[in-house]
Amino acid sequence: MSSDQCMCPGAQLCGLRQARLPRRCPAPPRDKNIQMADNSFSDGAPSDSLEAGRAPSATETLTDQVMQNPQVLAALQERLDSVSHTPSSYIETLPKAVKRRINALKQLQVKCAHIEAKFYEEVHDLERKYAALYQPLFDKRREFVTGDVEPTDSESEWHSENEEEDKLAGDVKNKVVIADKEATAAEEPSPRGVPEFWFTIFRNVDMLSELVQEYDEPILKHLQDIQVKFSEPGQPMSFVLEFHFGPNDYFTNAVLTKTYKMKSEPDKADPFSFEGPEIVDCDGCTIDWKKGKNVTVKTIKKKQKHKGRGTVRTITKQVPNDSFFNFFSPLKASGDGESLDEDSEFTLASDFEIGHFFRERIVPRAVLYFTGEAVEDDDNFEEGEEGEEEELGDEEGEDEEDAEVNPKKEPGQPSECKQQ
Repeated sequence: MSSDQCMCPGAQLCGLRQARLPRRCPAPPRDKNIQMADNSFSDGAPSDSLEAGRAPSATETLTDQVMQNPQVLAALQERLDSVSHTPSSYIETLPKAVKRRINALKQLQVKCAHIEAKFYEEVHDLERKYAALYQPLFDKRREFVTGDVEPTDSESEWHSENEEEDKLAGDVKNKVVIADKEATAAEEPSPRGVPEFWFTIFRNVDMLSELVQEYDEPILKHLQDIQVKFSEPGQPMSFVLEFHFGPNDYFTNAVLTKTYKMKSEPDKADPFSFEGPEIVDCDGCTIDWKKGKNVTVKTIKKKQKHKGRGTVRTITKQVPNDSFFNFFSPLKASGDGESLDEDSEFTLASDFEIGHFFRERIVPRAVLYFTGEAVEDDDNFEEGEEGEEEELGDEEGEDEEDAEVNPKKEPGQPSECKQQ
């Protein structure tokens, strides 16, 4: 018998020397037991020849075509590279000894945050100190605005940028119409102080004018002053806005107040988010409205039909009304684990922003918001920001072109900022 021939009845089952056979051996007669073994083997594990003979599915064909696309392969590779190089994944690969030192660095960072909180507490003390120095000037401002005191000639001097042109135009006018000027001067009305000073500021500032309704305007014309009061030493950090009104037909309060409570300490759950003091809550005051003058509510009539008798009656009820004076009845910040809905959170955040704007911008620079100069400065600053956004938009356009090649590329997330 040749060494290349196999006469073993179980050659197909045991695979003896089958790898060196140039051709398949004729199948000799086999007994029943061997035939059963063959069947069980073929059922449990199909042979390679059967697999090779099967036609590829549509999914496998599509996968092969996609994987042969170099752009798709490049995108997948970039995606894998970005995942593998994230800071968190890098930290996970560090030895335990290095991770231990990083934890120690975080402990130092928390201590830095607490020192920063102390710094802002001292800044608040300085604000209180300098507020006392500003106050005499603000008191005199109120006297000029209300007309209680008339400024002297030296106090009224102001050199404008177009002073020479104004002087030349004035000289010409004096030479031509000096007689008419003397005649009209006697007839020209002389209002008291600066009429509607604070109301004009409300109209000039978009953030405030959006809150003012038409029926609020007659009341705001009686507004004489707005002051900021800082919390005393040893008390929780806060500030109070005081709105001083003259006698009017709407309410009896001489002063309406809004208190903003602040926090200047790192959050225990997230100390690294600390970026300085932030407003956390606010309290308003009760307005003593005169009868029928409350602009924060409106009376509506509603018809009701009796279910049994079918009779109809008309009832009146009061419902909330849009008004600036709702500013003194603010929402309360969530507490005791309760959470506000999205609209309430937005309203509260807007309230904090308005309070901060009164404190930082309106009160210290009131005359510039009255003349519109500060408003123009704010507009110019906002235009600069928009210009930056346009430049960023061009870059985003390039990213969009890249996205056609790399559909998995994710845009960067905008940074958050906190109200201080």
